[in-house]
Amino acid sequence: MASPSQHSSSPPPPQSLRALVAFRNLIRPELIRTVHLNRLEGGVEEAVEREFVFHKEADYEEISFCKVFTLQKFEVSSYFEGLVIGVWLCIFVFDADCWSSADIDRLPTVFTVSRNRKMETIPSLTNDIQTITRLSCEIRKIEQCDSESEETGKWKEDKNNRSKSHHKCNVDLNCLPYGLSENEESDQFATDVSWKKKKRAATKDIASLGLEDLAKYFDLPIIEASKNLKVGLTVLKKKCREFGIPRWPHRKIKSLDGLISDLQEEVKRQQEEDEGAALAVAERQKMIESEKERIEKKPFMDIQRETKKFRQDIFKKRHRARVLENQCRTLPLF
Repeated sequence: MASPSQHSSSPPPPQSLRALVAFRNLIRPELIRTVHLNRLEGGVEEAVEREFVFHKEADYEEISFCKVFTLQKFEVSSYFEGLVIGVWLCIFVFDADCWSSADIDRLPTVFTVSRNRKMETIPSLTNDIQTITRLSCEIRKIEQCDSESEETGKWKEDKNNRSKSHHKCNVDLNCLPYGLSENEESDQFATDVSWKKKKRAATKDIASLGLEDLAKYFDLPIIEASKNLKVGLTVLKKKCREFGIPRWPHRKIKSLDGLISDLQEEVKRQQEEDEGAALAVAERQKMIESEKERIEKKPFMDIQRETKKFRQDIFKKRHRARVLENQCRTLPLF
């Protein structure tokens, strides 16, 4: 007769995480969907799709769902990050074959267990995130050892260089930091000293930042917004990715504000000449104001094609007016 231990279920086969891709739902941002690519014993790869609800007030939970991404063979690509697939925005990609220690900085804050304790309530995702973190630490140690051995070799070749710093800057100082425009660079330079002196937000406050908190500063440049929110620029960009915001919407809102201002002046001018034309201009003004409100609520939305065409027409009119004005100035007096 077989013993009870012989009838017990055998342990699952050992597996290693090869890739993890995370998506956030654009319609319901609290929904997170992940695809885990595991390598089983014998080299067989298995794709597992999961879906979670990241409740704002309660614990996170894993829920049942209908498969979307793994209906066919799922090919992992680093280009997924920031890509919109249907109603899903890719917010994070891990690929063990091309992973470096610096890539851990791209991990969204909401996935960081040390900053977001709610992650502990969904171990099926947390365990893989911790695996990625451990791998990053191991890679960083290897990189440090390689760097130290290389520096030791150089020290033996030339003892006179021992007083020099071992750290080298690989950044072109003549180039702007990635993601900053020229206007934002000047803002950053002007506030650099005072920014360092200001107290940053606590870790728990950063994790609790919601879309409504970010929306208060959509009308400001991203540098000013990060200063008002008391978080670093990198942290704010991570938060934007978590909420499906591919680009800070300040420029879109500023552009719409300019159009609204132009239309307000046009309404005043047309009221003196043509009442019907004034009503048509006022109607377009209301449409653009409504579009601005929608973008403030859903910052991942782009400006409508009709509005872009209208904006382009205004630019062309202004350009023709400037050309005509310059021609008048250069005409001979006699």
